[in-house]
Amino acid sequence: MDLLSGTYLLAVLLACIVFQSGAQEKNYTVREELPENVLIGNLLKDLNLTLDPDVPLSSPLQFKLVYKTGDVPLVRVEENTGEIFTTANRIDREKLCSGIFSENRCFYEVEVAVLPDEVFRLVKIRFLIEDINDNAPLFPSTVINISIPENTAINSRYSVPSAIDPDIGVNGIQHYELLKPKTAPKRTFGSITNEQGQNVFGLDIIETPEGDKWPQLIVQQILDREQKDTYVMKIKVEDGGSPPRSSTAILQVTVTDVNDNRPVFKENDIEVSIPENAPVGTSVSQLHATDADLGSNAQIHFYFSNQISSLAKKLFAIDNATGLITIREPLDREESPVHKLTVLASDGSSTPSRATVTVNVTDINDNIPSIDTRYIINPVNGTVLLSEKAPLNTKIALITVMDKDADLNGKVTCFTDHDVPFRLKPVFDNQFLLETATFLDYESTREYAIKIVASDSGKPPLNQSAMLLIKIKDENDNAPVFTQPIIGLSIPENNAPGTQLTKISATDADSGRNAEISYILGSDAPPIFNLDRRTGILTAVRKLDREKQDRYSFTVLAKDNGMPPLQTNATVTVSVLDQNDNSPAFTHNEYNFYVPENLPMYGTVGLITVTDADSGDNAAVTLSIINGRDNFIIDPLTGVIRPNISFDREQQGSYTFQVKAVDGGRLQRSSTAKVTINVVDVNDNRPVFVIPSSNYSYELVPTSTSPGSVVTKVFAVDNDTGMNAELRYSIIGGNSRGLFTIDQLTGNITLKEKVITSDHGLHRLVIKVNDLGQPESLYTIALVHLFVNETVTNSSYVQELVRRNMETPVGQNIGDGEITPQTNDYVKIIIAIIAGTMTVILVIFVTALVRCRQTPRHKVVQKNKQSGEWVSPNQENRQIKKKKKKKKRSPKSLLLNFVTIEESKPDDPGHEHINGTLDIPVELEEQTMGKYNWATTPTTFKPDSPDLAKHYKSASPQPTFQIKPETPVPPKKHHVIQELPLDNTFVVGCDSLSKCSSSSSDPYSVSECSCQGGFKTPGPIHTRQL
Repeated sequence: MDLLSGTYLLAVLLACIVFQSGAQEKNYTVREELPENVLIGNLLKDLNLTLDPDVPLSSPLQFKLVYKTGDVPLVRVEENTGEIFTTANRIDREKLCSGIFSENRCFYEVEVAVLPDEVFRLVKIRFLIEDINDNAPLFPSTVINISIPENTAINSRYSVPSAIDPDIGVNGIQHYELLKPKTAPKRTFGSITNEQGQNVFGLDIIETPEGDKWPQLIVQQILDREQKDTYVMKIKVEDGGSPPRSSTAILQVTVTDVNDNRPVFKENDIEVSIPENAPVGTSVSQLHATDADLGSNAQIHFYFSNQISSLAKKLFAIDNATGLITIREPLDREESPVHKLTVLASDGSSTPSRATVTVNVTDINDNIPSIDTRYIINPVNGTVLLSEKAPLNTKIALITVMDKDADLNGKVTCFTDHDVPFRLKPVFDNQFLLETATFLDYESTREYAIKIVASDSGKPPLNQSAMLLIKIKDENDNAPVFTQPIIGLSIPENNAPGTQLTKISATDADSGRNAEISYILGSDAPPIFNLDRRTGILTAVRKLDREKQDRYSFTVLAKDNGMPPLQTNATVTVSVLDQNDNSPAFTHNEYNFYVPENLPMYGTVGLITVTDADSGDNAAVTLSIINGRDNFIIDPLTGVIRPNISFDREQQGSYTFQVKAVDGGRLQRSSTAKVTINVVDVNDNRPVFVIPSSNYSYELVPTSTSPGSVVTKVFAVDNDTGMNAELRYSIIGGNSRGLFTIDQLTGNITLKEKVITSDHGLHRLVIKVNDLGQPESLYTIALVHLFVNETVTNSSYVQELVRRNMETPVGQNIGDGEITPQTNDYVKIIIAIIAGTMTVILVIFVTALVRCRQTPRHKVVQKNKQSGEWVSPNQENRQIKKKKKKKKRSPKSLLLNFVTIEESKPDDPGHEHINGTLDIPVELEEQTMGKYNWATTPTTFKPDSPDLAKHYKSASPQPTFQIKPETPVPPKKHHVIQELPLDNTFVVGCDSLSKCSSSSSDPYSVSECSCQGGFKTPGPIHTRQL
């Protein structure tokens, strides 16, 4: 657990170091031999690079491939987008990673710098090179000779030199097989058949621990050299690529005379270590082999197998007779740290014995570190030009130090040999960024020769140094400086053009052209000023007017001639002093004020506003009235006008006088303005209906009238003027079904819905007209009767309905379900048929009961039932008769004189309802409560007259009326509606009962009122049911 924790902490520490150093690593996988311009990846996306909008960049985002001068990179990086592409120099894994046979170990590395310095990071890109099957396996030679003794036992095995394939994995060698010659007999798998059709040889494959595949020839029959001493066949090797690659060689087997024993090595596997500085001729290993034979058959010959590398054959030699391996050429551990030598021992006739000698070349500190400089800032003739304005941490070059030695001999440190304003910042193993450590100053040091030293940790250590020359480029880094950053001036207005105001001066710490200063007015400077570019003299080219602008604030620039030029600005403030050159000015040449005639004495009429463009005492204005005849007074400072009299519009409608304004300058200036005061009348006239001419009139609405057609019109006039005479019309009652609507401006009443049967009859609409007077609105109410039918066949009947409607309270809806005489006849016939049928059934039922019981008691019940349950053609008439009896007991004087109505805004402007409360004295309430039925139908008509009860009993929801004791009416909450007039008289809302006096003895006449009122619509609008 501790080991895992330590490993985790180490990984976190390394990640933090890499992150803080601005370094990242990115791995890609790429196949070898790709053509040019194949997209490998996109660093901008793959690294999730996002720019902080709050961090300004000195230059656009750039991706720069960092490589050693003279190197030919195998990839290219688009500087603007970060896309990585292949180049014309194709990637060859076998050339790039020769001697590496592990599929995951062949890498190609490059570094990419992300610029500018504000977002700098160094990205190490590792490309894992994927192998493709671009190499065929090859035998060491085209002809392979093997000698086998004739007395070789069956199933004996003899090694066949293996083929070599530079590819790895499945693309490497996978299969060997023997191929028969064209003249040979048919071959079975793994063997060939001789002339007698017998299987002589077979082939097997042995895989070594390192993954190599070695072919072995198997003897499957007894050999007889006298019968056949040579066998010639083909051997084929094939890899596992797609498609596979293969090659062949001639395998020639020679059957030799009997040699019973072959050499035997004392050790088959030997491992030795030799320092890489061992001199030529040094013994590496002494091999020992023995042979049990005698004479020439016991003479052993040592030699290297053709399977060892060409480098090993070059570096090592073996004594054929003694088996001593020596160094032929100097060793280099860095070139190859391990060599595997396959040694064969042969007695001249039998198959040789095999031994493996592994030579480990040990390291000595024989390599000095190398310094590889890869420039991020491109040098010019080997010298880096760096501006003295370069910011801190400006990246100059990537320094890579390497030592081919191992362990401590290969551990390298890197540093600069003296104190310079640069530093080496580690980013990856043995890689450092050379960057600026402090700000540069051309004036102090113009050139740096940086010596970079790399030293290993060997004993003694080896050192290497490299020089890097940096020249500092001079920049115009000193801006001009004003002697005064803020320049304040004062000048009286009305100056002469060209007046000199001041001289502006600045200095520059630079020299030469960088110190030459030009003076320029800023873009905010008004054109009234001029600044001499060379001398810095500021003048006013025109006359200044303080009243137009009393203060000027603008910038002046001091700009040097450097490249690029630097500039500094200063603020100039010019204050213009006032002179009394302006008279007081009224906001209007003529003032018109409108006051109500009931304005009290010393009330406020209006305000006179006067200004003076000057300042100080020159702008102190005093007001007075000229030829006002003491009717009005004015406040000399505030300009408030008040009346000194009481207004009477009938005597005088307007007043006119002059107001004088005088300033306080040494030479006073003055001006006058005309003032007219108009006395305004109040809203004291209510609207008066002209159409309809009488509340008893009516209009015919044919049932064929289309919706939207105008059926009638109301029109009213108002003796007031202006808004007091602006009128608005509305329906506040009698339109419970929403059949009609009214135009609030023109008074046109239109049919809203298509007429249906239930709409036939007389409709009484309560029309309200109100003005828009201020402060309060006045209104009047009129009744409009609309008779919905095909024609008017009985005008007297309609007139009678209108007359009866006038007896109905205003708050009760009329016209719901009214039918025509023709329709009434049909209804009577139907009712008579139904009543007759029911009578016959009832008589039969009663007769049956009488015959069954025949008792006096039952007879009485039958008599009462016949007299009480006899159904009349009209059930409502029977109820009306009962109510009529109760009505006779109530005094006729109980007709209400006043209806209290509350008004509310309806959902539909053209459809209003009335919710009212009837007020009667307490003593009358006690006598009449529950006795008088407001739905009682008069019975003074002929028997064949229409059933008027239906006219008064509406099917639609009706306003609720409650009888209660008379109480005082709260002001501005309840209004009194007078009963409707007989002729051209109208209902008007009043504030209280005491304000109205009746001018007619007619109970339906209008009382004269000058008050306000309104209605409130109770509840929502009811929808008509078809």
